[in-house]
Amino acid sequence: MNAVMQTYGRIPIAFERGEGAYLISTEGKRYLDGAGGIAVVSMGHSHPHLVAALSEQVQRLWHVSNLYEIPEQTRFAERLAGASFAGASFFCNSGAEAMEGAIKIARKYQAVNGAPERFRAVTLEGSFHGRTLATLGAAQNPKHLDGFGPPADGFDIVPPNNLNELRAAIGPQTAAIIAEPLQGEGGIRPLDRDYMQALRATADEFGILLVLDEVQTGFGRTGKLFAHEWTGVTPDIMACAKGIAGGFPCGAVLASERVAAAMSPGTHGSTFGGNPLAMAAANATLDILLEDGFLGEVERIGTLLGDGLVALAGRYRDIIGSVRGSGLMLGMVVREPHTNGALGDLAREHGLLTVVAGENVLRLLPPLTIREPEVEVILASLESACADLNAKG
Repeated sequence: MNAVMQTYGRIPIAFERGEGAYLISTEGKRYLDGAGGIAVVSMGHSHPHLVAALSEQVQRLWHVSNLYEIPEQTRFAERLAGASFAGASFFCNSGAEAMEGAIKIARKYQAVNGAPERFRAVTLEGSFHGRTLATLGAAQNPKHLDGFGPPADGFDIVPPNNLNELRAAIGPQTAAIIAEPLQGEGGIRPLDRDYMQALRATADEFGILLVLDEVQTGFGRTGKLFAHEWTGVTPDIMACAKGIAGGFPCGAVLASERVAAAMSPGTHGSTFGGNPLAMAAANATLDILLEDGFLGEVERIGTLLGDGLVALAGRYRDIIGSVRGSGLMLGMVVREPHTNGALGDLAREHGLLTVVAGENVLRLLPPLTIREPEVEVILASLESACADLNAKG
């Protein structure tokens, strides 16, 4: 029996090092990392600024726990407050943990403000919020729930981009609306701009909170620091992780000042959250994200890659139905009888790593640092993969 619990259907490749947008396998083969560790390796592999920041910190201090002040955590929180809607942030280790924290904060806010009966949240079909019991209950994907008993109570799920259904699901026990601005695991499915604005207006109308899951879309992935900025909508609570620290485990829950005020000592915690190493990586990542012109380049390169994918779809209409997404969070809808897995396998044979998503979508989530040469490699690899799939019939 394999000593590693078999919860993943792993591809039989191991990597020994990374260089920018590339990974080099133990067998010496070079791959362009179009998956980015599933939107995590935002600054590419072994970015010198991140390496320097972590190298310096690892020689000074690794862990002290949140029983004490952590200056780099305070610095990061203050920088986030200056760059976003947030009044305060809570730090954890992953997206699922961030979403758990966001759900708890929404419930606690209602209780502190005289409505403890408000504990439910309206969520959207096709969403993915993590693998814990509560976050599985929030998404209610039957495949993810299979074998784990009934879903956790407290969530009412409705179709996305349907305001009537959402409004009908709001009741006296509703505390919040939870949504991803651009659904990732669900198939790179964006919420309509008007719908996003209606979510904000509806939350205000009913006295409930708007919680955005930006675990995958946050920290520059779509060409803005946060995806909700494209819509002009401001959330009350936001969960983040993945690209927040360039690959070091880190998550965060951001909340407006009035919502954050509901949390007091003892209401939530995380042993490793916001430790000195994570904060060194997060601050170094934010240094790069906030450089003049960096996010504009993400948008430009994302448009270039997206246009190339659309052109590719035009040449292989029997394989690619459409292209979705924003910035460097892009997906190709693969036409049946072809599958996203088969196209991804062939792309890997041509040196490109991708990741599958729902609705038979093949995702591209490369480092935000790629430029024209990497775009050309991605498109050439996909061109060859489509040609191979076409030849197989």
